[in-house]
Amino acid sequence: MPTIGVVRSTMQQTHSTATSTTATRTTTIRQILIVYVPFGVLQQNILLTLSGNLSGSVFQKKRKMQLSLFDIPKPKVELEELFNAYFECRKNKRNTANALVFEIDYENNLVQLCKDINDGTYQIGRSIAFIVDKPVKREIFAADFRDRVVHHLVIGKLNHLFEKQFIYDSYSCRTGKGTHFGIGRIDKFIRQCSKNYTKDCYVLKLDLQGFFMSINKNILYTKLENFIKAKYHAPNKDLIIKLCMQLIFNDPTKNCIIKGNKTDWNDLPQAKSLFYSNPNCGLPIGNLTSQVFANFYMDIFDHFIKHELRIRYYGRYVDDFVIVHESKEYLKKLISKLSQYLQTELQVTIHPKKIYLQHYSKGVKFLGTVILPNRIYIANRTKGNFYNAIEAQNKITRDQKPSKEEQQAFQSSMNSYLGIMKHYKTYKLRKEMIFKNLSGWWWNYVYLSGGIAKFKMKTKTI
Repeated sequence: MPTIGVVRSTMQQTHSTATSTTATRTTTIRQILIVYVPFGVLQQNILLTLSGNLSGSVFQKKRKMQLSLFDIPKPKVELEELFNAYFECRKNKRNTANALVFEIDYENNLVQLCKDINDGTYQIGRSIAFIVDKPVKREIFAADFRDRVVHHLVIGKLNHLFEKQFIYDSYSCRTGKGTHFGIGRIDKFIRQCSKNYTKDCYVLKLDLQGFFMSINKNILYTKLENFIKAKYHAPNKDLIIKLCMQLIFNDPTKNCIIKGNKTDWNDLPQAKSLFYSNPNCGLPIGNLTSQVFANFYMDIFDHFIKHELRIRYYGRYVDDFVIVHESKEYLKKLISKLSQYLQTELQVTIHPKKIYLQHYSKGVKFLGTVILPNRIYIANRTKGNFYNAIEAQNKITRDQKPSKEEQQAFQSSMNSYLGIMKHYKTYKLRKEMIFKNLSGWWWNYVYLSGGIAKFKMKTKTI
């Protein structure tokens, strides 16, 4: 397929050498647009630009007549929208193998992707399956980069509608929110409910068992389809619904690429693997659409808590949710009511071994921290994971000089932990963990900035 530059060049040559009749010029331009630029609005923009230079031609007539002459259909997905989705997608994935291959010829790749989506031939590619151990052991399915662009396209279309629908206190995968925001909100709930730690109140924390693997695709799709039909009013509504259906019902376990060893799955509970999920159940962890759609899936439960039960102090991050109330007995009775609702409406189950109900003074673990009166600590598991991450990086320098990729991986790993810890009173902890445990060889390549808040790469290394 010709590149955008070829289209521009061809258009310029056609216009500069046009000496035939208006009808001939019109036919020639139309043919070029149909062959090279099969996207309605882009065609219209080019035609309207040319109309200012072809005096005395049919282009001087009213715009409505101009467009009707060519019978140009409105586009389903704009090429510009895919470019925007691509630039968003590559922000955090630019160094991956799939992203690099796509980027070599990204303009033509995006033009072809746009054509495939609009003519209904788009198919989802193979995923890469692997296991990660931190912060907890999980199964990840990484979609092909081309499909990730589609994920960003769809979420970009729907996210502003989701934001209007979601309650204030759902924290996952939302701009301006996230883990630190959620931790701060739960801390605030406890202070408010206890009247600044002067009265009794209790904290109920619940977790869903195998949440992502339990999501019922039929329930999710039905709710999402109805939501889009009611809230989304763009002309390409049917196409967005079709893309959502493809993304939801795609089974990434079919024909996937296994990265690592199959033995990596040996001690992973079956409830946490798509390979063992029930038919038409489960979303792959690792995709943007999975994260946002999971939040949408739980939205009905959020509204049940806030508007039907009228619970004031409630917050949720993915499948972890916390309720603060002055009555312990009320919270005890609430557990069975919530369990019944979740099972009936969403077919998900509260984890029986992860039910926590205590007085606020005992503290509550939430998103890698322990929230106590007047202070928030980093949880021991987070400390242990940070130590293990340092040890893993030290092994790299024992036998060889780290490559550029390994240096970048070191920076990314260390800064992810420092990024969490710097929000709390952990200066002494960070200092001790790094200077006591990090191999001296790494200081040839990196240095700390911002008061032990971030690792940066040296411009010249030994």
